[in-house]
Amino acid sequence: MTLPDLPPPILIEDEAGMDRLLSDLEGETEIAVDTEADSFFVHREKVCLVQITLGETDYLVDPLSAGVDLKRLGPLFADPERTKIFHDSEYDVLILQREYALDFKGLFDTRVAAATLGSSAPGLASVLHEHFGVELDKSQQRSNWGKRPLTPEQVAYARFDTRFLIPLMHIQREALKAAGRLMILESECHRLEAMEAAPLVFNPDEWVRIKGSRGLKPRERAVLRELFILRDELAAKVNDPLFRVMNNAALLALSQRLPTDSRQLTSVQGFSSRMERRMGKQVLEAIERGLAAEPIQHAPSMPKKDGTESLSEVELELYDRLRRMRKKEADRLGVESSYLFHRLLLSRLAVERPADSEALGAVEGFWDWQAEMFGTQILELIARFEDDVKGGNLPKRKGWRR
Repeated sequence: MTLPDLPPPILIEDEAGMDRLLSDLEGETEIAVDTEADSFFVHREKVCLVQITLGETDYLVDPLSAGVDLKRLGPLFADPERTKIFHDSEYDVLILQREYALDFKGLFDTRVAAATLGSSAPGLASVLHEHFGVELDKSQQRSNWGKRPLTPEQVAYARFDTRFLIPLMHIQREALKAAGRLMILESECHRLEAMEAAPLVFNPDEWVRIKGSRGLKPRERAVLRELFILRDELAAKVNDPLFRVMNNAALLALSQRLPTDSRQLTSVQGFSSRMERRMGKQVLEAIERGLAAEPIQHAPSMPKKDGTESLSEVELELYDRLRRMRKKEADRLGVESSYLFHRLLLSRLAVERPADSEALGAVEGFWDWQAEMFGTQILELIARFEDDVKGGNLPKRKGWRR
C-alpha cells in the first residue's frame, strides 16, 4: 500500500496557531504525538518539531518559531483521561520533560504494545507495514530538524510518524486484551510516565564510559580525561555534536600514542590534517596537561543503567539469577524481557530479597499481575538463593565488590 494523498498538515508557527490547536484539542480524548530533535547537528539537542494527529488532521508544531510555547500543551499531556499515543515514547517524554518541565499521564506506547504482543521488529516502519501495508520513507530520519524552513520532504516524513498511531492503538489494545497482556503495556507506560529527566550537565569523569578506556595505563587515563574535557569545550564553542569534533576512537588512540607534534598527531588514526589545522595546538596542550597531572590509578565509578553499581557481591549474584529467570520467561512468552521486569525492579528485588508474598508485594514497582504470574517462582528462587548463602555455595565472581 502506498501512502495516501492527504491535505497538507497544519503548520503551527505562531501564537494564533497555538490558539487554534488548543481549541481543536478540546474534547479530543485520543491524540497521537511524536517529536523531532537535532541531536546529530548540535552540541546540546533540543526539540525542533512536535507532530500531533487528531482524527484525520495532522499538525506540525514548530517550537523554534516565536509565539509557539509548548508549555501550553502541559495540561493535555498531564491529563490521565486523555490518551497520548507515542511510538517508542521514552526519548520523547524525557526531552519534553527536560526542556519544558512537562508531566505525562495517559500514555499508550505502540512500540511497547508491539513488543508485548511478540513482534520481533517493533519499529514504527515494520509495525505500520504489518498492520496497514504502509511503506514509510525513512530518508529524513537523520535530517537537520533545526534548520528552517522545513523541506517538503521533512514535512511529508514528519506527518506520517503520527498519522496511523490512533488506529494502530485500537488494533493493539484489542489484541492485548485478547492475549491477556494489556496489564503489561499499562505497567510499562506507568513507568514511562514516572521517569525524571536528568539535566544535561557535563561530567569530566564520564571518559570512563568510552569503550576501551578502562584498559589504559594510569597516565593515559589522565590524558584521556583532559582530551575528553577539551572535546566538550570545542563542541560547545562551535555548537557541534561531540562525534563531529572528535570521535571516541580518536580520543582513545591519542591517549595511547601520546603525540608530541603535528606530524605525530596526523599519524593517529581518526585525526585528520584538517583536524590538526583546526585544533592541533589545543590537543597537544591537553595531552601535556594530562601527562603533568596525577595519574589516575582507579577509574571512577559511574551510575549504571541497570542500577547495579551499589549492589554487593551477594546482591549481584541474586540479580543475575533473577535476570536469567526473566529471560527464560520472556522467551517462553515471546515478550521483550524488560517489559516483564524492568532492570531497576530486579535491582530492588536483589536488595530487599523478599521472603513472602506480602514483602514481595511491597517492593516498589512490583505489580499485582507480576505477583500472579511470577510471584511463586520469584520467592522460590530467592529461597534457594538464601540457602546457598547460608551454605556458602555461591560461585566465585570475577571482580566482586562488597
